[in-house]
Amino acid sequence: MVTLYGPAPGQPEAQRCGEVGRVAVLSDVNANVPALRAVLEEAGSDGAELFVFTGNLTWGAEPEQTAELVKALGDRAVCLRGNTDRALVDLATATRAPRGPREAWMLNQHSIDTVRLLAGFAFGAVVGVPGLGDVRLCHGSPRSDTELVTPRTPESRFAALAHGMDERTLVTGHTQLQFDRELTGCRSVGPGSIGMPHHIGTPGTAHWAMLGPGVELRRTRYDVSEAARRGVRAGDPSAEIIAWMLHNALTPAEATAEAERLVFSG
Repeated sequence: MVTLYGPAPGQPEAQRCGEVGRVAVLSDVNANVPALRAVLEEAGSDGAELFVFTGNLTWGAEPEQTAELVKALGDRAVCLRGNTDRALVDLATATRAPRGPREAWMLNQHSIDTVRLLAGFAFGAVVGVPGLGDVRLCHGSPRSDTELVTPRTPESRFAALAHGMDERTLVTGHTQLQFDRELTGCRSVGPGSIGMPHHIGTPGTAHWAMLGPGVELRRTRYDVSEAARRGVRAGDPSAEIIAWMLHNALTPAEATAEAERLVFSG
């Protein structure tokens, strides 16, 4: 039986935001600071009024630096909970013990203030966007931060995961895939990943989306070699593996097939 990780007890399904003309959606940053800086600069220059981070923000080489960049946005940032954000809070509160050396290392890289930041993330958000209407955003799906939504998710499963959702556009992260898909009665958008996207092409490309008045799937270049070096300097136990993955991403077809095989992961 699959465990669904929805909103925390007492937490609403979604944080409600007013209408915003231009919304930058950044998912799965994974504490990749060079990629995040490049996207923030480009999105800001292109008129982003709100930055929505759809989960898995700090689980990577430089969590404190990542948190500082997000906090500098002030009330222009809305942060949503991903499965790794939830995992870090569970580790920090001793809800569960670290599974392996990297989880123990990751816990030690987060200050108390950053843990509190993660613990305050909403499960989802609804933002009004001219041209799109109300848009629902979350990490995995509206029913679990571990559900994998892809451009090949069967309409029957999509209808089940979106059951009770009034909004006609759903933006989800977690799969690290970038796509824009029309289904019966709904639009499914994946912004892709800032920190480690699945893609075809040159390494060192961060994927994100700009909403308003339509949906723009965006790609921003950054120094991938610097990102790999930062992982080594930080002492990340998985630095070599992550450096290899940054330079050898899964293709969208490979990642989609694996996600649809698993359905839930994390």
